[in-house]
Amino acid sequence: MAYELYYWPTIQGRGEFIRLALEEAGADYRDVARLPARPGQGVPAMLACLDGDSVPHAAYAPPVLRDGDLLIGQTPNILQYLGRRLGLAPRAESGRLWLNQLQLTMADWLTEVHDTHHPLSMNQYYAEQKQAAMLRSADFRETRLPKFLDYFTQVLLSNGSRGQYLVGSKLTYGDLSLFQMLAGLRYAFPQAMARLAPRYPALCALHDAVAARPNIARYLRSKRRIPFNEDGIFRHYPELDG
Repeated sequence: MAYELYYWPTIQGRGEFIRLALEEAGADYRDVARLPARPGQGVPAMLACLDGDSVPHAAYAPPVLRDGDLLIGQTPNILQYLGRRLGLAPRAESGRLWLNQLQLTMADWLTEVHDTHHPLSMNQYYAEQKQAAMLRSADFRETRLPKFLDYFTQVLLSNGSRGQYLVGSKLTYGDLSLFQMLAGLRYAFPQAMARLAPRYPALCALHDAVAARPNIARYLRSKRRIPFNEDGIFRHYPELDG
């Protein structure tokens, strides 16, 4: 049976990390909420995964992955499940734990990106918290962003295995996720990322290598890749880019 991914149909968001893994592996999957709203399809089907009266172990929020009767929530949890099945994680438990640790760190990073444009409340529009967002974004650009980039550069350069990957000598879902983080940051903060790029050649090389992989390159050119937009996590507001 094909994997079924449940995520919002108009944004990349946290679901994109799952899509990249499925696309790289050439896995058979259905992006359920993007299908017409028929029984078992569309946004109603996605929302049903969050209904504790309808399914056991309901997820708090999408993304959710279905594999047969199994429903799995939370992006790092889904990727940890898919990693071994899609050949995108190390065989050794120590390597899988390290990879999951890096994915959880990226989840923290992603939250900080989101909070640059919504620092006060999810229930307020950006325009209602714009001044706070400008302060939060200035700190993010000047201190938090370089700290995360420094950390993942250190991880890359400290990997003693052959190749330029985060973990081991082969591409993992962590490399795909780091590509997505860098691509999203280039969209949201183009000036800041352009200024920082000369300091991080290893990260830029990883981004370009992932983008050039045949399955990923086809996906990025396809209609399946939802464009970045101002409804997702990575949003480009010029005033937040300094």
